Amino acid sequence: MSDLRLALVGCGVISTRYLQNAPMFKGVKITTCADLRPEMADRQAAAFGIKAKSLDAVFRDPKIDAIINLTIPNAHFEVSRRALKAGKHVFSEKPLTVQPKDAKKLVELANREGLALAVAPDTFLGPGHRMARLSVDSGEVGKVVAGTAFFMSRGMEHWHPDPTFFFQPGGGPVLDMGPYYISALVNMLGPVSRVTAMDGMGLSERTVTADGPKKGSVIKVEVPTTSLAALEFASGALVSLSLSWDVFQHGHRPLELYGTLGSLRAPDPNFFGGEIEIAHAREPWQARSSLHELCGKPNHPDDKPVFANYRMLGVADMADAIGKGLKPRASGELGLHVLDVMDAILRAGKTRKSVSVSGGIRPRPFSEAEVSSLLVSPDSTRG
Repeated sequence: MSDLRLALVGCGVISTRYLQNAPMFKGVKITTCADLRPEMADRQAAAFGIKAKSLDAVFRDPKIDAIINLTIPNAHFEVSRRALKAGKHVFSEKPLTVQPKDAKKLVELANREGLALAVAPDTFLGPGHRMARLSVDSGEVGKVVAGTAFFMSRGMEHWHPDPTFFFQPGGGPVLDMGPYYISALVNMLGPVSRVTAMDGMGLSERTVTADGPKKGSVIKVEVPTTSLAALEFASGALVSLSLSWDVFQHGHRPLELYGTLGSLRAPDPNFFGGEIEIAHAREPWQARSSLHELCGKPNHPDDKPVFANYRMLGVADMADAIGKGLKPRASGELGLHVLDVMDAILRAGKTRKSVSVSGGIRPRPFSEAEVSSLLVSPDSTRG
């Protein structure tokens, strides 16, 4: 199969990482970019040697096979819908849409048209979470009974040049950071069946302190900024999930699972690498680094790499799946289930009542050999 020719739509902060990483992967080539702000597209086009076009031109171009949708969440549905209608495969940044009914429409449209639909995050495809899933699947910690998941920070107005949309409907920590944690948990444990939750708002206004045109401006907060949820999985596992932009400091691990034979700590699901820790019964924790696994080498930030950030791995997996007639691992169906779970958290937070979640899909496992087949130079991604 020839390279999947891609247009990147939305040239904001995250687009640079996709453009930097694309040459690492086989089967994909970003040829074009577009943004409602032409100057943003022109800047990325000049920096990465690609073409800048209007959004309409992208949809009309027969030489573009697929789009990477990096627009703001409230634009995800319409941009992805138009792309699918134009006969193009889609990889969307998270969440798939902000409303489950719209996400279901996209999944149905993609299936009807015979097109691939995939969605970030693809971080669960990284070596840290491949190792964690292998530990669960092998029965090393026994049957998982319970777990905890924590994402807590003070927000992003101190680093993002225009964070307004994070605090408007369609934003908030559940829809923004929930996809990382819920996707990682579904990858390890399978679908969620029921949710209970409570939520609140720490500040009614936020002041932008990051450098840029919005510095000093005040944002009205319109969404919950702390959500505490309990997730019941179809497997029977119970996981406490905390998502907050109201916390300066804390000491919690990102993900822990507790099984009948031991416990497991998984790395930050916002990145691809890290280490897992296993405690067999009452024995001490034993760390296992993913540094020497594929896509485990730190490459972010550029000046002093600390984290493994291989965004585009999911796009390459999508391209490979298209050639093999399979669903991408980060499929639209997975994105729809994750969105259903997040919507249930938000609804349960308002009503203080439990909400059932139906359906769901667990991604196919991802072997080192399969990862290697997608990389131009596999060993360059090991530490």
